[in-house]
Amino acid sequence: MRLKEFIDKLDAAGELVRVKTEVSPRFEIAEITDRMSKAEGGGKAILFENTGTSFPVLMNMMGSDRRMAMALGVENLDDISRRIDAMLKGVMSPKESLWDKLKMLPLLKDVSRWFPRKSSGRGECQQVVWRGDDADLSRLPILTSWPCDGGPFVTLPMVCTVDPESGIPNMGMYRMQIFDGKTTGMHWHRHKTGARHYDAYKRLGRRMPVSIALGGDPAYIYSATAPMPDNMDEMLLAGMLRERPVKLVKCLTNDLWVPADCDFIIEGYVDPSEELTIEGPFGDHTGFYSLTDMYPKFHVEAITMRRDAVYGATIVGVPPMEDAYIAKATERIFLAPIRLAIQPEVRDLYMPVEGTAHNIAFVSIAKRYLGQPNKVAQGLWGAGQMMFNKYLVIADEGVDIRSKEHMCRLFRGLDVRRSIIWSEGILDVLDHATPTLGYGSKMAIDLTDVAADGVLPDVVIPDSVVPCGGVACFSGDFVQSLGLVVLFADKEWRESVDVDMYLKSNGMEGVKYVALFDYGASEGMTASDLLWLAAANTDPRRDIRLVGDTLIVDARSKRPGYGDNPSRFPNVVTSHPDTIKYVDDRWAQYGIGEFMESPSRRYRRLWLSDEAQW
Repeated sequence: MRLKEFIDKLDAAGELVRVKTEVSPRFEIAEITDRMSKAEGGGKAILFENTGTSFPVLMNMMGSDRRMAMALGVENLDDISRRIDAMLKGVMSPKESLWDKLKMLPLLKDVSRWFPRKSSGRGECQQVVWRGDDADLSRLPILTSWPCDGGPFVTLPMVCTVDPESGIPNMGMYRMQIFDGKTTGMHWHRHKTGARHYDAYKRLGRRMPVSIALGGDPAYIYSATAPMPDNMDEMLLAGMLRERPVKLVKCLTNDLWVPADCDFIIEGYVDPSEELTIEGPFGDHTGFYSLTDMYPKFHVEAITMRRDAVYGATIVGVPPMEDAYIAKATERIFLAPIRLAIQPEVRDLYMPVEGTAHNIAFVSIAKRYLGQPNKVAQGLWGAGQMMFNKYLVIADEGVDIRSKEHMCRLFRGLDVRRSIIWSEGILDVLDHATPTLGYGSKMAIDLTDVAADGVLPDVVIPDSVVPCGGVACFSGDFVQSLGLVVLFADKEWRESVDVDMYLKSNGMEGVKYVALFDYGASEGMTASDLLWLAAANTDPRRDIRLVGDTLIVDARSKRPGYGDNPSRFPNVVTSHPDTIKYVDDRWAQYGIGEFMESPSRRYRRLWLSDEAQW
């Protein structure tokens, strides 16, 4: 399915709005999209038809459950999960008779038809060719999303590389900061396949060919983000999703093969002998800025495209955004492989949007023996991209792990002294709370033996309280449902806050959980916002402690370099007030319906400085 076809389908389904007014790729498109993506149900996709360049920009294309399913060609994402589940069960089940083995032949034939096919000649993605001075990235409507970003970034690049030793291709998604018309950063983390290929080329002393596909079938975009096993071609997944092979064509300046029907192909190379360059900052999917670091530089040799090319992009920042729906699809699609190949006792997997894919995960399991939750936790923390998970909640298979009410009942009855599993290991390099980049502590909570009707001790909250110990105010909104008291530190307080003193001085008794936040979170933050902040701003071993029977979580921003804190601490991602006002004033001109308030107004209260970091 071409991207243009997908746009037509979205339009026909009432899932698309068109903006004909000229808009700027610098801040304006991002601010409009942020408002839309946080509307109920993910809002609508937006096609910006006048961007000051020759190309329209498509945003929020997969930013709802319905559009995500449409992108993958199904009514419901569970349809794909069931198909994979049946396929894996068929392949992995014992074959006792010749007839059982023969019954597998149609399945194997279907799988063979999904492998990508190389084609001679040029593809639609090569209808227009820019070389030499014409191959200038500034001619594309590449977005600058947030005020502290290091520059414009390509945000949906499908980066094509090949292992020089095995010849196995890979398509990953690694953001690309534009340095000038001919060079970009190549932000592949050390755990990613692209970085492994880079290391191999460096060992061989060879220049690394790289091509970047943009647009095309949304199934390609999804597949490039999926947690595929190393050495497995993402285009095989795209073929499986579409139930037909992806057609590939050879690039014009290197020997890489790319999907024939993409909208743009950027061909070039990375030279491993070249010094790494500073890349970032960037307003990332964690809701915070990822700060500057050293990455390879990509050099452009040619840009090819369709005649009717559309530039597809996304923005990331404070959740929920489009990436939350992509992560939700992954959660459903890859449940079967996790259950069958990694942890057979797993019955369900849920990654709430507040966890920004890695910070929080809930699993339900079929528990049969003592210690099994510990085994599941350690196993999942060693499995693919689940190794980046920081907080894991494990419940029995009869529990609806997506039900907030049900989960609150279990947490209410939890014995915090007996049910916590501590560990340490690999974390996402974007986890800003850990003192060591890419490595830190983890925590699992075992709810498998907790009675859902657990009785909460009487919680005593006096009618009036006195600020003390560095605590300015509190919220008792979650006392009845969870036994949780939320505290907000004094705005000027930067040393240790004495939570124990505050509780005792104010006669608060029977409190099961305490969460301490920065003063700026005290106004306008929802329960979802607070959960996101708590998961992002904490390192379990450093920031969670038990005092008596009370579990205390320090979810404040961490002063850089103080004690065991990280050396740098980032700001929350928000638009600049000038951009917010500019979009407010122009809203009626966009023609996209009723006015939407900027989410950034709420989150600006959390800012620690005027830079990307504190």
